[in-house]
Amino acid sequence: MPGENLSRDEAHERAALLSVDGYEVALDLRSAVGESTEAVRTFRSVTTIRFRRTGDADTTFVDLVAPSVTSVTLNGRALDPSAVFDGARIALDGLADENVLVVDAQCAYSRTGEGMHRFVDPEDGEVYLYTQYEPADARRVYANFEQPDLKAPYRFQVTAPEEWTVWSNGAGERDADGVWRFAETEPISTYITCVVAGPYHYVTDTYRRGDVEIPLGAMCRKGLAKHFDADDVFLVTKQGFDFFHDNFDYPYPFGKYDQAFVPEYNLGAMENPGMVTFTEEYIYRGKVTQAAYERRANTILHEMAHMWFGDLVTMVWWDDLWLKESFADFMGSFSLAEATRFTDSWVTFANNRKAWAYRADQLPSTHPITADIRDLEDAKLNFDGITYAKGASVLKQLVAYVGRDAFLEGARRYFKRHAYGNTRLADLLAVLEETSGRDMRAWSKSWLQTSGVNVLAPEVTYDAEGRITELAVLQEGEELRPHRIAVGLYRLSGGELVRYARVETDVAGSRTVVEGLAGSERPDLILVNDDDLTYCKVRFDEGSLDTLRDHLGAVTDPLARAVCWSALWNLTRDGLMPARDFVAAVLAFAGRETDIGVLQMVHAWARTAVTHYAAPAWREEGGRLLAEGGLRELRLAGPGSEHQLTWARFFAATASSEADLQLLEGLLAGTARIDGLDVDQELRWALLSPLAEHGRADEARIGEELAGDDTASGKRHQVRLLAARPSAAVKAQAWAQVVESDTLSNALVGAVIAGFAQPSQRELTAPYAEKYFAVIERIWAERSIQIGMDVVRGLFPAYQDRPETLAATDAWLAEHADAAPALRRLVLESRDDLARALRAQECDALEG
Repeated sequence: MPGENLSRDEAHERAALLSVDGYEVALDLRSAVGESTEAVRTFRSVTTIRFRRTGDADTTFVDLVAPSVTSVTLNGRALDPSAVFDGARIALDGLADENVLVVDAQCAYSRTGEGMHRFVDPEDGEVYLYTQYEPADARRVYANFEQPDLKAPYRFQVTAPEEWTVWSNGAGERDADGVWRFAETEPISTYITCVVAGPYHYVTDTYRRGDVEIPLGAMCRKGLAKHFDADDVFLVTKQGFDFFHDNFDYPYPFGKYDQAFVPEYNLGAMENPGMVTFTEEYIYRGKVTQAAYERRANTILHEMAHMWFGDLVTMVWWDDLWLKESFADFMGSFSLAEATRFTDSWVTFANNRKAWAYRADQLPSTHPITADIRDLEDAKLNFDGITYAKGASVLKQLVAYVGRDAFLEGARRYFKRHAYGNTRLADLLAVLEETSGRDMRAWSKSWLQTSGVNVLAPEVTYDAEGRITELAVLQEGEELRPHRIAVGLYRLSGGELVRYARVETDVAGSRTVVEGLAGSERPDLILVNDDDLTYCKVRFDEGSLDTLRDHLGAVTDPLARAVCWSALWNLTRDGLMPARDFVAAVLAFAGRETDIGVLQMVHAWARTAVTHYAAPAWREEGGRLLAEGGLRELRLAGPGSEHQLTWARFFAATASSEADLQLLEGLLAGTARIDGLDVDQELRWALLSPLAEHGRADEARIGEELAGDDTASGKRHQVRLLAARPSAAVKAQAWAQVVESDTLSNALVGAVIAGFAQPSQRELTAPYAEKYFAVIERIWAERSIQIGMDVVRGLFPAYQDRPETLAATDAWLAEHADAAPALRRLVLESRDDLARALRAQECDALEG
């Protein structure tokens, strides 16, 4: 990995030296099918780059990661590949004012989801290809200047097996000579070019509105065609185009709009203009809840927002990654709420997306939204909860601060002013100052250029009659920011917690008196950040916290309830509320939660509370309580309802007793039944998982399940469950598969890691804590950055949650001060999670 890095300084120097007029890329992908005797299966890539020298120097380099280069020609002059190519770069000297570079190379198909990924479907043996480049993997497929500010038009041509179809960013067709040729793109960055090729199942539609007509396509593997609900994908797509055309006043600029759902994808999706790629996990093989459809719709709209924020206007360098990701994350929820059937998307945002942000912003690796990105390794790790979810949360606060109309008008001016160009923070602030009349520099300094999350808490006094005399909001944090918030007062009435007063106010400094609430009757609950307008952690006064302990389920407003759940979880993570108290709230009130997305998040938090934050002496009891509660709610849920399905999955995830495991075996065998519960194939794997973890499903039993689901998804489940079995030999084999071998694909590496560490198997995996610290530097040096991240994060001994593990982590960090900064960041983040768990366990032990 280190030899493939690119620094910000190098990128800036190269951008000052040259501009790119265009690329012509010819790929021959016929080698993707059939047997291969090569150690590394490769394809031919021929790239012609036309570029101009705009600076004084006459030397530069072009990026290419490939096993070999056949020839390099610069302005008709042949260069010796062995002299100019080092495996990651091709050195160029003697540049003219106008240059033509031709590189003929053998590039490698990928098994890691980076570059040109090659997947063989175990169901029918068909081969599928797709590319994934962000932030800098286009150089694994063709020679280029791999940085976002050297935009250029592209012309792709692809030779592929005769029975295949090929897609790229532009519209294409197969010529009489059998070569697919694609229309030239608008000027775009390298990382959003794309090729998808194979025998994909393809469905078409058209978006029409006024003079705008956009051809639509959606595709998946043939084996998933029977599950593919393309009509719903197209519905959300059309609703999104309506919303963005109405609000952006800039028609979609990239011609067609294809959406490919592809296998073994490392991301949720990628915004390649005209050819968006998604993980095929968004094609549901069994029954799922509306929350799953909402997540898919949000992702569709997130990627569509990128057509403007990111593709049309692109950041200069990865420091301003937020200029695309924060905006797309915000616009995904914004458009989802206003243009689709998922009108409560802000509830999911408050409970789910912001939880990701709160965690990331309290890690030692926290950073400002506008980050300091020194190189590509930094960039890869900054696709994180701060860049996405905190950035989106801050934009929601910005809309409250400047007003919706000013915000959208600023976006419209931004697109028109910088179309097909590159921007920095100052460019966006300039248009927002124009449209809002606000001083955006001060706002930016507080919100975009500092890190950390504020804590907002109420401070209230009452008179003798119990009326409020003064209510103030206290703010804590290293940076005391300006917040536009709502404060809500709630009281119990007829068994419900109902809001009876609400005031919007600006909060600044450490203490702000809220005007307009003096004289109000004593509330049972004071909710700071009602309606979730700002980004903060919410605390409660003692009376409000007591109310929530007894009546959280009585909060009638779904968004207010989501904010309360989130606040209680932050108290638990911060070691201020015992984990068993959070579990008690879940057992008492989760059954009344109406929002499925919130319920699923609460379930995940409850499991984390028991496995990581509960005192070790209480873990077994906590797990038993969760399983009992899960089964109770499963039996109470409406037959066939999505609540029933959600509780079924939760029960399976927490089951461990003999009776629980016997019930799961009965549900799988058909000898036990819960009215209305459809045990489809995906649910079967969920029910089988705890049986494997607890030694009730051996290799043969898991193999039987695979025989009934011999698909790519089934194979991932099988691999995960095989690694989850409680055996020292199994753990040794799983470790060797991931650490000592690189033969598994990215998806199967992830499956083995997911199965390896189970909360009930702490003793079995204890020997691997020392081994982990011995191998991670080698793994980071030898594997691709994606696999390196997966291994370093996934195999950290988080279940060895003892002070000794913390000491071992600190020792590694002290002894490896010169390790790659990105590697150290991953270890530091895991160390912080471990330290937080130990603090929470101390808090919980006091309760016991």
